[in-house]
Amino acid sequence: MSIYIALLRGINVGGKNKIKMADLREALVSIGLSDVQTYIQSGNILFTSEEDEAALRQRIEQQIEKVFGLSIRVIMRTADEMRTIASSCPFTEKQMADAAASAQGEYLYVSMMHEEPTVEQIEKLRSFESEEETFESAGRNLYLLFNQSVRNSKLAVKADKLGGHTTVRNWNTVNKLVALADAMEKGI
Repeated sequence: MSIYIALLRGINVGGKNKIKMADLREALVSIGLSDVQTYIQSGNILFTSEEDEAALRQRIEQQIEKVFGLSIRVIMRTADEMRTIASSCPFTEKQMADAAASAQGEYLYVSMMHEEPTVEQIEKLRSFESEEETFESAGRNLYLLFNQSVRNSKLAVKADKLGGHTTVRNWNTVNKLVALADAMEKGI
């Protein structure tokens, strides 16, 4: 039995694609997922299953479409993959401290993609880096660091359009998901 984290893109944002987390949990339990729990309203779902990622992603997307009438893309990570994301931040302590001191709001995000971007896509994205915003690529994940704000960021917009499906979570959410997965693991 593996612990998975399903990350929904674009729900409960600006009054659009509204899904109540209690209803979402119920819908996912009804398709056989176990130990389903959600974290905040932005669509972070933890559960256990013996199925593989591709089959789970497809079943979750189909269930959301069936129950809620919404075509929502799902990005999947195992608990171990999320732990690796949290423990592998590529930025130095100084870079993080500088960003924390000058940023308006959150300053560190992880863009999680369905597929790993190509070398060409990463090179093209580099042209949007500046002293105020930078990134590092690690497999299917991009770490984004903002010294000002993610709002109005050209880098964030271009990162979102790398190709394939992607969703972004701030660093606090990434770490909370790891903590929740750790607690689930102790209970299994």
